[in-house]
Amino acid sequence: MVGVIDTDGDCAEWTFPAEPDAVRSARHAVREALRAWGLLDTVGDVTVLLVSELVTNSLRYASGPIGVRLLRPDAGSRPPGARPVLVVEVSDPLPDPPLERVADADDEGGRGLQLVACSARRWGTRRGRTGKTVWFELALPG
Repeated sequence: MVGVIDTDGDCAEWTFPAEPDAVRSARHAVREALRAWGLLDTVGDVTVLLVSELVTNSLRYASGPIGVRLLRPDAGSRPPGARPVLVVEVSDPLPDPPLERVADADDEGGRGLQLVACSARRWGTRRGRTGKTVWFELALPG
């Protein structure tokens, strides 16, 4: 069961239970939000891939609900000349920040944060009251 928190305007937000279906549900929800915003063709594939990686990390290391939020900051909130970005956040109840590691060629895991670091304009983590959020920005056309 997906908890839809908000999908209006320039924000879409959901919570997913820490169950194996969460990754598929998150990919579907993100894809549909990007389609509604007209962004699926420009940043859809990379956004869905990175959300999938971060939700998988949350499932692997945390127990509890996983939050996913997409934000399209409006033009009025950007400094003059700044490119528009899509901000994506994945939250879970584990307070420990994820550790980026170098995966060996034969490793089956350990590349999620490398993908985020290589694909995103910027990324980071922050602690919340009840866990952490991993966020990244993707540049949008315009």
